[in-house]
Amino acid sequence: MTYFGFLLRFLVVPILVLLVVHFTDIKNRRENPRFKAGRLFWIAVGIHILLALLYTTPWDNYLVATGVWYYNPQLVSGVVLGYVPIEEYTFFVLETLFAGLWWRFLAFRQNPSGNFVPSKALRVGSFAVLLAVWAISASLFFAGPESFTYLSIIFFWALPAVAPQLLFGADILWHYRKLAALTILPMGTYLSAVDSLAIADSTWTIAADQSTGWLLGGVLPVEEAVFFFITVTLVAFGLTLVLSGEAQERLRGFFQKLKTDCLSI
Repeated sequence: MTYFGFLLRFLVVPILVLLVVHFTDIKNRRENPRFKAGRLFWIAVGIHILLALLYTTPWDNYLVATGVWYYNPQLVSGVVLGYVPIEEYTFFVLETLFAGLWWRFLAFRQNPSGNFVPSKALRVGSFAVLLAVWAISASLFFAGPESFTYLSIIFFWALPAVAPQLLFGADILWHYRKLAALTILPMGTYLSAVDSLAIADSTWTIAADQSTGWLLGGVLPVEEAVFFFITVTLVAFGLTLVLSGEAQERLRGFFQKLKTDCLSI
């Protein structure tokens, strides 16, 4: 199975299905007053795609350059940017779009229970816990055994992106925890499952000496599952914190306070 064949089967096809559902929702005027829709949704998805490309490209190139993972040269196009085939960059775009459309499908079909309760303690506390986990991953990456290279670098790379989301809106994300769970768990599971098919078919390979050797289903390195769940988490958290009414109200309050402070100087 070629890499482009993988993308077509397992990402492009479900994206097309979700696009049909998306435009059917628009035609039927399906809305959720808790979330902004329309153009802002597509702007938010576009920003996430851009961030995915900018933030992931150096990390991905490092992994390929150091042999953490590598591709079957007969199953990729041969067009390479840096150390990474063009298919990988295409995957960043498609995964973000896929996760974004899945998030929207769910967001416009369910509401959280109860009223939103702001909690600074939850925001600061979750940020502190994440910072501690990041420090452990950093120590493992720089001084740990080689077998923890891939796992530790995933956390070392991803957690600094999750941290500001929690600091800004961990309480908002907790309020929408059902939406987050229904976005992350099925999508992360699906991407992990199809990834195992590509690995079994030798489309790409994870270096045994730089991974823990813990396999899910006897095929999928646990690091790959961690990667997919974290990247989907970034999209789910990001869209919730851009499009929910609670997040937008908090952001307006922040800028209003900033404006007031600046005028008082």
